[in-house]
Amino acid sequence: MKQKIVISKHLSSELAIAISECNHDKIFVLVDTTTYEKCWQVINGFLTLRNAILIIIDATDAHKDIENISKVWQMLSDNKATRQSLLINLGGGMVTDLGGFAAATFKRGIDFINIPTTLLAMVDASVGGKTGINFNGLKNEIGVFCDAKCVILSTMFLSTLDDKNIRSGYAEMLKHGLISDRQTWADLINFNLAEPDLQMLQQMVAQSVKVKENIVEEDPREKDIRKALNLGHTIGHAIESLALSKGSPLLHGYAVAYGIVAELYLSSIKCGFPTEVLRQTVAFIKEYYGIAPIICDDYDILINYMRHDKKNSSDKINFTLLSDIGNIHINQFATTDEIKEALDFLRDGM
Repeated sequence: MKQKIVISKHLSSELAIAISECNHDKIFVLVDTTTYEKCWQVINGFLTLRNAILIIIDATDAHKDIENISKVWQMLSDNKATRQSLLINLGGGMVTDLGGFAAATFKRGIDFINIPTTLLAMVDASVGGKTGINFNGLKNEIGVFCDAKCVILSTMFLSTLDDKNIRSGYAEMLKHGLISDRQTWADLINFNLAEPDLQMLQQMVAQSVKVKENIVEEDPREKDIRKALNLGHTIGHAIESLALSKGSPLLHGYAVAYGIVAELYLSSIKCGFPTEVLRQTVAFIKEYYGIAPIICDDYDILINYMRHDKKNSSDKINFTLLSDIGNIHINQFATTDEIKEALDFLRDGM
């Protein structure tokens, strides 16, 4: 059954409807320390949540790990959750990823609802059924595909975000624009991200989610065209993992933005991606995301991280590249020299 996605206008009634569509005995709400402070107060007075049991875990992607997933399972177990219980994940991508995985695996699966509170989670993490945790220093190494019963997208939470978290989510929207059509891309790179209009952003979120939804519906298990959503992520995830290993975590969207620059460069030399579109996209990313925190000595480490990427089917490193906006080429490979050239462009061409 297709996952239900609601662009919210009245959160309390939409959540009440979503809960009523789940046959549940108990309701649990998962938050991290940040969303407990900033977002829980928005919904904790809702009548439908009056008996809900709150589970609080540590914030940031560094805690999307086996320790925190165990904590959620333990809380569900201690509070006598059954296969008919319901978990509501209120938070960013870390909470929806980890909470979705907890729900998918507890007693072989209980229902869950996602209420993403960051722009990144709205346009990426909460839609498409990917759940999981980081393991052994690798991003999203353990997980399953499992759809939420409902995803409620309420841009009222965007006012709780700082500039960096808005920009982090916007990078995924930029990716969606690049894999869809020229008008969507143009709207995105002409948006004033320094002073974002949240009303306009809500309309853009709906458009961005539709791009991902259409692709996921066509290829739910990432066998084919869903790999289009990996644009920027092969190199981006490697940069993110490197930053984490150095003790200087990088917001996911910033890593993806840097990955987009490098992978559009690969697209230009391997698939003829238009130079002018590359130039404009790079200029936008440089203005709002700055310079990637990598040096030449990092190249071999980054390439090693890329080799561990789940998208690889052999020892070759798999990329999604473009020959133009919306012209997608999945299962593309690049040599080590080509990847290093792309990393040079990321460092110097910006």
